[in-house]
Amino acid sequence: MSELPAIPPGTNVVGVGIDQIEVDRIRDSLDKHGDHFLNKIFSPAEQAYCREKADPAPHLAARFAAKEAVSKAFGTGFGKEFGWLDAEVENGDQGQPLLRFSEKGRALLEKKGASEALVSLTHLESIASAIVVLVSSS
Repeated sequence: MSELPAIPPGTNVVGVGIDQIEVDRIRDSLDKHGDHFLNKIFSPAEQAYCREKADPAPHLAARFAAKEAVSKAFGTGFGKEFGWLDAEVENGDQGQPLLRFSEKGRALLEKKGASEALVSLTHLESIASAIVVLVSSS
């Protein structure tokens, strides 16, 4: 098994994660598990934002992908170290997605040597994707 490439010295990128999900997987989870699924994965603010949309599923899927991408950028996956609610996608003043972290998530960000996490989301009718880049200000 080969090793992951090292991030070159002198760069301020300290981690990258990407994820893609079929919107129907989220729609199916909503149909089968309803509020239990929503409350396990999404913050109340994320749920409220997505419920304002004519079709919440693509927006939820993009946020699901963002959380997966964060876990990959951290290198932890989901478990004791990092949970679904330890990262939240908010929208900035101009609608741009922003990542906010719980205390545990913020500690992981600092442990990784990052000061900020950048996120980009996209979705079509059937697929949602997200990429997260962890950056250091030094």
